[in-house]
Amino acid sequence: HLRTVGNKAVVSTQSTGNDKLMRTEWEDCLKQMHGRIRRARSYLHTALKMANVPGNWDHILSQNGMFSYTGLTKAQCEVLIEKHHIYLLKSGRISMCGITETNAKYVAHSIKDAIENA
Repeated sequence: HLRTVGNKAVVSTQSTGNDKLMRTEWEDCLKQMHGRIRRARSYLHTALKMANVPGNWDHILSQNGMFSYTGLTKAQCEVLIEKHHIYLLKSGRISMCGITETNAKYVAHSIKDAIENA
């Protein structure tokens, strides 16, 4: 059940025999999401290094969570958005959930272009 406390949504459950099963399933989902985001970070980091993108990109691996601060400037972000259709905040914050093994190389080459031409 979902209820609101102040301006926050709070999930509450009723005590049922399925509580342990539901918690186990929830924990498994969290582990899968965590693993997927860690792999996305690894794909992008590897692609950036392989493309010889200027700069040190180790922070991509050391940061945690769904988002990463790229360190790109506003102008570089605008190149990514307008030329390459890679959408991120102009502060350089990008969603790691959009990075896949398939598109990491494209993202890396686009970042290289943005750095070199912004």
